[in-house]
Order: sequence, then structure tokens, then C-alpha cells
Amino acid sequence: MNRRNLLSAGALATTAAISLHQQLRPSVPFRRKAKSKVAILKCANYESAYKVVDEGLRLIEPAVKGKSVLLKPNLVEYSPNTCINTHPTVIAAAVDSLYRLGAASVVVAEGPGHVRDTEMLIEECGLKKLLKEIGRTRFVDLNFDTPSRVKTTTSLTALKELWLPNTLLAADVVISMPKIKTHHWAGVTLSLKNLFGVVPGSVYGWPKNILHWQGIDNSIVELASTVPIHYVIADGVEAMEGNGPLHGRRRDLGCLVFANDPVSADVICCDLMSITAANIAHVRKASALGNIERKTIGLLGELISSARQVFSQAP
Repeated sequence: MNRRNLLSAGALATTAAISLHQQLRPSVPFRRKAKSKVAILKCANYESAYKVVDEGLRLIEPAVKGKSVLLKPNLVEYSPNTCINTHPTVIAAAVDSLYRLGAASVVVAEGPGHVRDTEMLIEECGLKKLLKEIGRTRFVDLNFDTPSRVKTTTSLTALKELWLPNTLLAADVVISMPKIKTHHWAGVTLSLKNLFGVVPGSVYGWPKNILHWQGIDNSIVELASTVPIHYVIADGVEAMEGNGPLHGRRRDLGCLVFANDPVSADVICCDLMSITAANIAHVRKASALGNIERKTIGLLGELISSARQVFSQAP
């Protein structure tokens, strides 16, 4: 056999092996609803959040009665001059509303990827004080919560398993509460990307680079497939554009977004920022988990056109 034939045979064998491997690899599990609900509600300031959150949850009708609910906000770092985190008033409003909807318990849980002193973070941003005033909930630092091993479901990454916090795994309902922001690597950071915070730093370190090494977009979808998000409350009262998720500029979007589908929520949030969701790799790859096409998304509340702004993105 000459060198050309040998190389051709090798290429064919490699192609056959890759094809067989792809056939054996499980695909992203199909969880898409026939039609999803997304509600956009104007919220001019955080003082109005309690009323708006009540209305938004009423519109998407979350099935929380008698169930344990975990709220996963986006808490990264704190600076009084920036809009990095999900605002504590929106989180407190969600806790209050969920209890009135009959939730058996509500836990606020996050594992910040940058700040290791989570206690300091929740105190500085004001969340600790608000949760204490409510008195019926607790905050769990997912970075140090006892983890259990969970098999991954997609093989989009080389990770065969994830160690995930038991508090997260025990919840009946998971609600992602992202801050609406652009992101210098992922394009946007919304309800799906928000799941990076459930990966415990005590196992994977800070800033959880294992997820970056596996490819951010693939890791986002791997997590969203392994840890289903049931509902979304996205904070866009004060959003972020440009070099997010930490160093972007504040943008007063003036709304909260509610959904019973994280993929649809991210599609609509992209629309509100004038970003094409189909160009965001992780949203596109998550299409089996939720609805991307507008004809399968039932819009409630405000029209997109009444709230849309043009956000600048990171270079």
C-alpha cells in the first residue's frame, strides 16, 4: 500500500470511528413544550419589584404549591457603582410571592465564581438583610454545600459526571434569576448561563475554569440538560451592555422577564437587547430543552417593541 492509499484508509477509518461515536453519544434530551410562556413587564425601579413580581408569576402560573423551591440568582461580585448582580429586592420579592402561592419552602442559593467570601457578598449587596426581614427562608452557599455525583446527560463535554450541591438536587422546583447582561465570551449571560453558579467551587475551584476548558457553550447546555430549570425571573430593570459580565456599562432596560422555559426566556431577552438569539451558540444548542421559534412562544405583558433597546456587545 502506498502512502496516499494508507492516508486515505486512515482517514476513512477515522471518519467511521467519529460517525460511530456520534451515533452512540446521547443527544440533548428533548424537553421542549408545545408552547412556552414568556411575560415582559415594565418595572421602572426596584421599589416597584414586589408588585411586578406578583403579576409576572401570576401570568406564568408556576406549579409551586406544597413544593420546595430553589431560587438561583446571579451573584458574582459586589460594587455599589455597577449592576453585576440580580438585585436583592427582586430576589426578596420572589421569595415573598412564592410563599403566597403556597410554596412549602423557598431557598436562595448561589455559588459565586469570583468571590470566595459569599457571606460578605450577600451582606454588602443587601440580600442578607432582606432575607432576614422575610424570616422564612435561608441562603445556601452552593460552593460549600455537600455535593453528590450526577451523571451528565449529553456528552457535549468530556465530563462524564458532575458533583452538584445536595440542596440543588433536593429542590422540587428550580427558578433561574439572571441579571440581563451581555458576555464577552458567551455573547449573553441569561437564565442558561446562570447555571455556572451551581457548580461548587470547593470541588472545581475558582473561577470554575473546568467549564471554560470544556467549552463555555457546551458546558452551559450540559448543565442545563443535567439541572432542569423550571421557571425564570430575569432582572432587566438595570441591565448591562458591553464588556459583561463584570465590566460592562449599566443600561436601564426597565423590565422584568418571567418564563416557564429557560430557552424561550433567553430568546426574548436577546430580542430585548436587539441581539439575534440564533447567533448565540449555547441558546441554539439548547433548542431541544426549550422553544426558540417565536411561533412556539406565547408572549404576555408588554410587546417586545415597547421595551427593546440596542445593546452594544463586547468586541
